[in-house]
Amino acid sequence: MARPRGGPRRPSVTDVAREAGVSVGTVSNVLNRPDTVSPGTREKVEAAIESLHFVRNASARQLRSGEITTVGAVVLDIANPFFTEMARGIEDRLAQDDHTLMLCSSDEDPHREARFLRLFEERGVRGVLATPSNGSLDALLSLRERGTDVVLLDHTSPVPDIGSVAVDDVGGASLAMNHLLDLGHTRLAFVNGPLTLRQCVDRRDGVIQTLTARGLDPAEALVEVNLDALNPNAADAAVHRLLASAGPRPTAMFCANDVTALGALRALRDGGISIPEDMAVVGYDDVIFASMLTTPLTSVRQPMHTLGWTAADMLLRGPDAEQPRQVEFAPELVVRASSGSGAPARA
Repeated sequence: MARPRGGPRRPSVTDVAREAGVSVGTVSNVLNRPDTVSPGTREKVEAAIESLHFVRNASARQLRSGEITTVGAVVLDIANPFFTEMARGIEDRLAQDDHTLMLCSSDEDPHREARFLRLFEERGVRGVLATPSNGSLDALLSLRERGTDVVLLDHTSPVPDIGSVAVDDVGGASLAMNHLLDLGHTRLAFVNGPLTLRQCVDRRDGVIQTLTARGLDPAEALVEVNLDALNPNAADAAVHRLLASAGPRPTAMFCANDVTALGALRALRDGGISIPEDMAVVGYDDVIFASMLTTPLTSVRQPMHTLGWTAADMLLRGPDAEQPRQVEFAPELVVRASSGSGAPARA
C-alpha cells in the first residue's frame, strides 16, 4: 500500500547515519557486520536506530545480497482447518531459518492457482509449496523448469525430481470403510468432492477396493454423493437431497473430509436423523473441531502439522540434499461417538 501523500516518511539508513554522525557505510556495517565496528560507534548507531524507530528494508537487502527468504504456498482453501494446521507446520519450519511464508488459497480453481504461481515467480520466492487444484501439474512443472524449486503438498509426485509430501489416502479410506463394515453396516453413503482432486480420487479408490475385498458389490452397497466443492454448505445441500430421494436409506456415511462431515451432520439433524443411532458418520482429517462437536466425530487422522513441516524442510534443504524426495505418511482412525460401536443403525 502506498504511503499517503504528506504522511510520515519511513526512516532510511541515511537518516540513521545523519542522526549518529557517521557514514552510511558504518550504519550498514552495524546492521550486517557489527563485529567490525568499535563498541562506541556501534552504541551511537544503535541509539540512533532506536530514536528514529528505524526498521531495515528486508526486500532491498535480499536484492542486494541475493539471499531469498520468502517461500510461497498455495493450498486449496485456507479456511479449512486442515490447511490452517498444515500452514502452521510450514511456518514453524521456515521460522527456524528466518524465512517467511506467503500463503494463498486456490479455491480449487486452476486459473486462480496459476495466477498465484505467476505472482510467486515474479516476486522471486525461494521456492513453492503447492496442493494442486486439479489433475494437471503443468503449471508447476513449468515453474520448476524455469528454476523455481517445487514441493507438492498433500499430493504425490509423478515426477522423480519434484518432491512431494502426502498421506496414503487409499489406505485412509479403507480404515474408515472397514470400521463401518465391522460395525455391521452394509448400505453406505460416500460424500466425496470433485474427482479432479487427487485426494478425492484416492479416497474413492479406497472405498471401492475395501467394499470389493469384503465381498460387497459397490453398485449395490454404496450410494455416492459427489460435491462440486469440499465445503459444509455443499455437503449440507447434497445430504438433504439424499434424504429426500427414494429407496432404502444408508445406515452409515463416510465423508471425504471433516468440513463436509460438518455440513452432513447439520443436514442429518435437520432431517431428524439421530447420530449414530440412525446414521453412523465418519470424517477424514481429524481437524481441531472433530472432537468438540456435540457428537464427537470419528475421523481418519492425518498428521497435518507434520505434513507442512516436512514439506518446508524438504524445500529448504533443496533437491540435492540426501533425503527422500517423496514422503508418504500413514493415517490412523480415531473412533468417537459419531460412528457408534454396537449394532448397525436402523434402515
